[in-house]
Amino acid sequence: MTFKERAKELVAQMTLPEKLSQMRYDAPAIPRLGIPGYNWWNECLHGVARSGRATVFPQAIAMAASFDDEMMEKVGDIISTEGRAKYNEYRKFGDTGIYQGINFFAPNINIFRDPRWGRGHETYGEDPFLTAKMGTGFVNGLQGKGKSKYRKADATLKHYAVHSGPEDLRHTFDVYPSERDLNETYLWAFRYCIKHSDPSCVMGAYNRVYGEPCCGSPFLLEEKLRKEFGFDGYVVSDCGAICDFNENHKVTENAAESAALAVNSGCELNCGSAYQWLKTSVALGLLSEETVTRAVERLFEARIRLGQFDSDCEYDSIPYDVIECEEHVAYSRKVAADSMVLLKNDGILPLDPKLNVAVIGPNADDRSILLANYAGTPSEYVTILEGIKEACEGKVVGAVGCHSYKLQGKGFDASTMTDALITAKEADVVVLVMGLNPSMEGEQGDAFNNSADGDKFDIELPESQRILYKDILKLGKPVVFVNVSGSAVALGDQNENCNAVIQCFYPGAQGGRALADVLFGKVSPSGRLPVTFYASTDDLPPFEDYSMDNRTYRYFKGTPTYAFGHGLTYSKITEEWLDEETVKLTNCGKFDTAYSVLRFVETEEEKRLVGFKKVFLKVGESITVKVEDETKF
Repeated sequence: MTFKERAKELVAQMTLPEKLSQMRYDAPAIPRLGIPGYNWWNECLHGVARSGRATVFPQAIAMAASFDDEMMEKVGDIISTEGRAKYNEYRKFGDTGIYQGINFFAPNINIFRDPRWGRGHETYGEDPFLTAKMGTGFVNGLQGKGKSKYRKADATLKHYAVHSGPEDLRHTFDVYPSERDLNETYLWAFRYCIKHSDPSCVMGAYNRVYGEPCCGSPFLLEEKLRKEFGFDGYVVSDCGAICDFNENHKVTENAAESAALAVNSGCELNCGSAYQWLKTSVALGLLSEETVTRAVERLFEARIRLGQFDSDCEYDSIPYDVIECEEHVAYSRKVAADSMVLLKNDGILPLDPKLNVAVIGPNADDRSILLANYAGTPSEYVTILEGIKEACEGKVVGAVGCHSYKLQGKGFDASTMTDALITAKEADVVVLVMGLNPSMEGEQGDAFNNSADGDKFDIELPESQRILYKDILKLGKPVVFVNVSGSAVALGDQNENCNAVIQCFYPGAQGGRALADVLFGKVSPSGRLPVTFYASTDDLPPFEDYSMDNRTYRYFKGTPTYAFGHGLTYSKITEEWLDEETVKLTNCGKFDTAYSVLRFVETEEEKRLVGFKKVFLKVGESITVKVEDETKF
């Protein structure tokens, strides 16, 4: 029998209350049918998260900077290998709990339309095509496409749809995008990923679109997702989203109506508490048992496809010692190095390892900037200061210099800045490590900048850092500026006055070593920006405006400090386009280097990415690369 037929047969044996119980994310056991309890909620944005030890890769936005979807597929494969290993051990204790299953709420393929959005670093950037390709690679790797009759893990595309801040409005916001913006920006990556990776699950967002809550929208879930996009999996609500129907959106009168609206619209699984009211929904005639049965069949088809009821699933034999194994940790370091974006270099880089280096700034020795959010717990954290100390033969001294965002006071705070200036004066070169940290940008209730609910009010460096920065520059020392953040920061002054500028998106547990690999020339940088770095907050339209007009590189009318796709290497690569899709690449420089070639199409209305390919060129080597337009499907 097929997985679908087996699910239909199993669900047919359930009573109505049993069926209803299985639509909760924390589904209880049904002992008489041999069904163990199962918690559907797990996370793996850039490594198995919130479940103890795991290999922690760079944050999603960092991996997007690699412009390497093949790498992304391998990352997904490693993550599901570790996820399966954990699941295999957890099952020995009985039913699974939260963060113990193999249904993962990742990847986040929302479009990073505005750099003030706190959750933007969970995404693959501002471009729908880049997002779609990286998301497809991740899903294929995570689910084990083509490797077995069973799925290795379930991936979830989120948050469907038109969701990208402000965080403090997400439970009430109603978006009315133009038809063009809806289809060409907000839904495009969902459609592409569904066609090219067959994801198991889609998560509905908190907000409304055209008046309908996303987890209870016939337009989004039935007309678009299932009929137009051909999605054949199951839909899960964002956590607590269905309670918003009556509590915040006011489209229903009570929880029973909300639960019924969600299920009738095509949301099979509830992350939250709303589906405890489903029995009432049925009793009131708001929901039929036939609709419930269809929903539960989809859920059990997924569980059977994961091999949860069979004894011949090869993934059940993955041992626990794969967690943070040498191969996985080494690959996370490689991915981190490939995610570093060299924005400016006057020739100072790579650094001579014999130099005496001052590593200064609030992010220099901060562990939190390695992990970002939705992260696991690594056995080893390598901060930027620690990585530079390992790689440098000269004297390396670190100094914090200032708080990440609090202004300096007197006494201890003033001494901290003075210490940084003394440290810089004694060095041959200053590596100034500034920017943001995950407490300053993130999800509502998760990041600690409560005044903005995880978002940013602007894109400028915090004033505390700007003061230290100016004082360091007055010393006249060579300065390599490393901006650590999950989003675009205004770096106009740094571009003008520093010898080199590197964008280090939250780089994972091995981030310090990876940055040192780049700084000292062990690796030539090859990352490119997955977002536009605007010159000023004044360049941005109102945050609440979901129109794409004057947003992202595709529609922006101004001049950015660094454009989408910008990124330098230590070598010199020439591109000779032989026709629309064929390019001859030649390494005319002095360094072997990886290189991402990008293909754009420009019209009067927009410029858009239609293809990219990551290659490696040795010194003097020429290769011909075909970059097809992959946006036509």
